[in-house]
Amino acid sequence: MAANDLQRLEEILAFYRTQPNDVRRALAQRATPRMRARLLDVERQIAMDRSPGALAAVLTDRREMQARHLHMVDQAWIDMAEGREDRVMLSMPPRHGKSRRASRWGPLWFLRKYPERRVIIGSYSADLADEHGAWIRDAIATWGDFLGIHLNPGSKARNRFDIAGHEGGFVSAGIGGGLTGKGATIAIVDDPVKDMADADSPTIRKKTWDWWQSVLQTRLEPDGAVCVIQTRWHEDDLSGRILAEAEANEWRVIELPAIADSPNDILGRKIGEPLWPERFGADHHAKTRKRVGERVWAALYQQKPRPPEGGVWQRAWIDHHRTSVVAFGGLDMARIVVAVDPAGGESAVGDETGVVAAARGYDGHLYVLDDRSASMGANDWGVTACRLALELRADAIVVESNYGGDMAKQIVRQAWEQLQRQGITAGLLMPMVLEVTAKVGKRLRAEPIAQLYEQGLVHHVGTYPKLEDQMVTWVAGMDSPDRMDAAVHALTELADPDQLDTGLHTGADHRLHGRR
Repeated sequence: MAANDLQRLEEILAFYRTQPNDVRRALAQRATPRMRARLLDVERQIAMDRSPGALAAVLTDRREMQARHLHMVDQAWIDMAEGREDRVMLSMPPRHGKSRRASRWGPLWFLRKYPERRVIIGSYSADLADEHGAWIRDAIATWGDFLGIHLNPGSKARNRFDIAGHEGGFVSAGIGGGLTGKGATIAIVDDPVKDMADADSPTIRKKTWDWWQSVLQTRLEPDGAVCVIQTRWHEDDLSGRILAEAEANEWRVIELPAIADSPNDILGRKIGEPLWPERFGADHHAKTRKRVGERVWAALYQQKPRPPEGGVWQRAWIDHHRTSVVAFGGLDMARIVVAVDPAGGESAVGDETGVVAAARGYDGHLYVLDDRSASMGANDWGVTACRLALELRADAIVVESNYGGDMAKQIVRQAWEQLQRQGITAGLLMPMVLEVTAKVGKRLRAEPIAQLYEQGLVHHVGTYPKLEDQMVTWVAGMDSPDRMDAAVHALTELADPDQLDTGLHTGADHRLHGRR
């Protein structure tokens, strides 16, 4: 093709790129097959310019996974690149594509589109940060001709490389490491926390903060942007400290819990809707929640970290006043109750029914006697509660009835009748069934009981690790698990001064009135 023809072709292709979709479509329909092939290449280039996700779709022939929340990551990159955002905080659960999209496809898209600019990535370790660098470097080496950028032959290290013929490039480092040399237009801090042990370490949190202040931020260009990407671990992790130290409106916060827990969900999800249902459905998350425990679930999956000791209970209040089965055996009890918080009630845990027994002594002290909570259906929890009531000679079974109405009472009656037919009740009368309707928030119900723990008036007879872990890691605003709710119902029933005239003078200030 003659030089004039080549020039003319380039002018046509350049004109084509500037046209809106409908005009480009009409031009392609009228083009010759050879020209149409060239226009298809231009369309791919236009698509790759749009976003990191679009670039990924083109280069992987649409094999790269896409999702609504990943489109939000794409938009954050676009806004940083085009100067509309300079502080972005992104938190979402593990295995939801945040690092792949934000720390790999994002920088690749940015360097392709702006080869004069530079990217920095920092992570809790140099190895992790370098893995991102190696991926981006290898992607440029593999698709360079199609991307239109190549690596500088003299700068191809996984932790530092430059774009041939341009000023742009990439640098990575672990937190605590140096970032000498050229600055960055966009700096990414991805996974600044290794694990829970590091998150709980004040020394490591301080080291991370010092690096953030004295190293990373000093490398930003005047028009640069920074993005912090993580699953949350601790209320004072890097994201938490930044938000505590900075003006709230300085940061665009993209918080994406695994399960929507707010009517103002950033994606418009309904409460209870998973973040990525095509990969991780509600059943998967329920199993994960049970497997990892409440603290890890709240922090890593729901992006609501809480301290090792929650804001309502302290473990010392339980440990310092614990009593043994032998010591308890010498005491007389005024009342014994079994409390049930059925799965699917107010708690969003949804996979356990809380069944907890408690007693009240004539001295006004309260005792947690047993925890039979488990994943079970209505008939099973009814039988479990009745069996426990029989074993302890309980005078009442307290049942959360917010979501069941008279159904809860009927379940207990049917379970008792079943045990009667089996000859297990030994002629004993069925305990009273007291239906509890929660009229106020969980914190208002839990706080007065926690105060009784603090005063040394509640004693655990033996140890109940799962129940106690739920208590000491729960803070207001989080969904409270069913074991804890059942314990609160039992102790509230026993501590209510209207229920018994003797003992418990600490209730005289009416803290426990109207708590249901």
